[in-house]
Amino acid sequence: MTFKTLLMTVDARGVASLTLNRPDVHNALSAQLIDELQQACQLINNSEEIRVAVLTGMGGTFCSGGDLRWMQSNIDKPRQQRIEETAELANMLASLNTLTKPLIGRVQGPAYGGGVGLVSVCDICIGTSSARFGLTEVKLGLTPATISPYVVKRIGEANARRNFFNARIFNADEAQKMGLLHEVTDGNDLDEMVEREVKLILKCAPGAIASTKKLIAYVDSHDGVDNHTYTAENLADAWETEEGKLGIDAFLNKRKAPWV
Repeated sequence: MTFKTLLMTVDARGVASLTLNRPDVHNALSAQLIDELQQACQLINNSEEIRVAVLTGMGGTFCSGGDLRWMQSNIDKPRQQRIEETAELANMLASLNTLTKPLIGRVQGPAYGGGVGLVSVCDICIGTSSARFGLTEVKLGLTPATISPYVVKRIGEANARRNFFNARIFNADEAQKMGLLHEVTDGNDLDEMVEREVKLILKCAPGAIASTKKLIAYVDSHDGVDNHTYTAENLADAWETEEGKLGIDAFLNKRKAPWV
């Protein structure tokens, strides 16, 4: 768990902290940081001890987006090589989005471009009132291509149309109204609010959470007939799991479930 551009720690409860660690460039996404985030996702998915992850940034900025020097270095590469570079960014976002453990965003400062993409793949996101946001790609002559599936799903097409086309900067209250943030704090109790979400998750069965994340993705992308079958099978399968049996038994006998 030793990286150069990412700090990763895991506490005794199984809470993994992922901190973007490029404060000198406002935690801009470089090829190395993108790769290390993907490695971290693999570690989290493969760990039975880790139960929840918290994503944040070092210093005053959450993430300023893609590193422009990295982007510039790709300009003269053959097209296929450029596609491979952008595919790594897309793969990283997909890995975070499909993480088998809940991902909490601790947005302690501004998030622009790809930083908004990172916010959008978090299951729960809490930000400070001083944080600012912007989809700034078109101002640079670029497009928000790789982040668009997650941002559009998060804030909706109408908000995407408004904010993708003008690169305007908006505040945390607006971000919350769009659905980008779930809660906003003045910053003094940011860690307390994140910890509250962590404690709630730690009371729930990890296997059931992983199954529920898949359930949400499936239901959101299928129609009523498919969902009818999938959801019936999902619950029937849950009854057969060890967690399901232990959870029901613990409730009926008024004792804590083993994962609490």
